[in-house]
Amino acid sequence: MDTDTIPVTGVDELEKHLDELLSDPTLLPNPKLFDDVELQLTDANILPLVPKLLPKITEILKKYQQDPAVLCSLAIKLLGPLSFTQILSLASEEALIQALRSPAPSANLLAMTVLEKAAKSPSDAAILAMMNNTVANFLTQWLSAPQVEVGEKGSRVLGDLLDVDSDTRPPDGLSVNGMEIVVRKPPGQGLVWRRIFHDRDIYDLILSLCSSDQLGTQQRSLAQGRLLRILPRLAALNFRAVTWTEFSDLNQRYTNVGDNGGLLHFAALHMVDKEDMLVHLNLIDFFEAFLSIQRITPFSTYKMDTLAKLLKDATAQDSVLKASILTLPERTVPEEAEDLGRFIQEILSSQ
Repeated sequence: MDTDTIPVTGVDELEKHLDELLSDPTLLPNPKLFDDVELQLTDANILPLVPKLLPKITEILKKYQQDPAVLCSLAIKLLGPLSFTQILSLASEEALIQALRSPAPSANLLAMTVLEKAAKSPSDAAILAMMNNTVANFLTQWLSAPQVEVGEKGSRVLGDLLDVDSDTRPPDGLSVNGMEIVVRKPPGQGLVWRRIFHDRDIYDLILSLCSSDQLGTQQRSLAQGRLLRILPRLAALNFRAVTWTEFSDLNQRYTNVGDNGGLLHFAALHMVDKEDMLVHLNLIDFFEAFLSIQRITPFSTYKMDTLAKLLKDATAQDSVLKASILTLPERTVPEEAEDLGRFIQEILSSQ
């Protein structure tokens, strides 16, 4: 007997329970009903259940007052074989934004799982780029959520979206220490990049969350760490985009320096309180990852000039950072140490 044709048991009972949750948002879910169905799901039997279960789960989540973890877990499983555009036909942008704004991390992860689908193709990423409110709420939750798992998921999704959307990617991909940084793919349309780096409101949002007091000191430090960790990957994809901005007035507002230095300059030179030991360590980690990756990205005079000025400004009053950069080749893999040392010296000698 073909096991793929075996019906999923417990679906009728679960559907009835979903109807009960729809009519009474204060009702506690029955985890066993959800688990019994979820454990039976495979790529072969999910599709017929999607129209039965997913719209109801989406409606419940809009007004649910209890912990939605079991609902979100089943929803993520049901989304497995669906594309981004298929999901948008079943769940509205409003529902997606509501899940991103939810205080429940399970709802945030569900919404980010949907956005992750847009990273599967340049055309889907382009569709997401047009969903301005969704992008803004995604970035806000990525930087604002206290939960580590939400921050890590957001970083992966954002990196993958900008990767598939990049219209300037190195043609042969990039890897450092055996870790793939940029995958060899056809170029994207660049619309997500334009949304994040050339949309004034979005750019303002990122600078604001990472520098103002609206998140509180602890969460602001988490937001700064998340930004620092993703920038080396983004710089490998599009160095120009992260090192130059048209919004010099926003730089003036948040850094008191009214130049055209991009998001990377903001994070590397102005964002971090050097007295905060944890964030300063994040800054050092950023420079080590950033320089290791930039060594293998395509050469350009703009890149080398930018790196020289960036390192000069960053190390002028930070002896700990300078010492870390100078000793970085000693802490990298032996086969790359010599080339990395030469690269660093080349940058420092041109200051």
